[in-house]
Amino acid sequence: MHVISLVVKNEFGVMQRVMGEFTRNKINVETIVVGKCETPGRARIVLSVMGKDSAETAIGRLERLQDVYSAHLVEEGGQSAYALLYTSSGNVGVVGGSDQVEEIIERTKPEKYVKALNAL
Repeated sequence: MHVISLVVKNEFGVMQRVMGEFTRNKINVETIVVGKCETPGRARIVLSVMGKDSAETAIGRLERLQDVYSAHLVEEGGQSAYALLYTSSGNVGVVGGSDQVEEIIERTKPEKYVKALNAL
């Protein structure tokens, strides 16, 4: 899994234009996290894809978009994972390294869960 971090304009339609590049290049996005970031008027999009070639292709295309201020591949040491687990006791949030989060998911066997990679 390879993580891409983008800083983009925080306005209507940007997400559609960003995801359009993945669609045009037939690259599946495994996980995606979006939110405001440290710079006013901008947002950070963190997403993961399978295959380094796919990640590099996507970055090359995304850097050409007018709405994208920066795009880079996050090294494995700069990644973290999180999951929201639905258990009989209620919802539980888990944050840590990808392997740690995966181990907790396997150990608890939640009824439902979502896991995503993240980075700054």
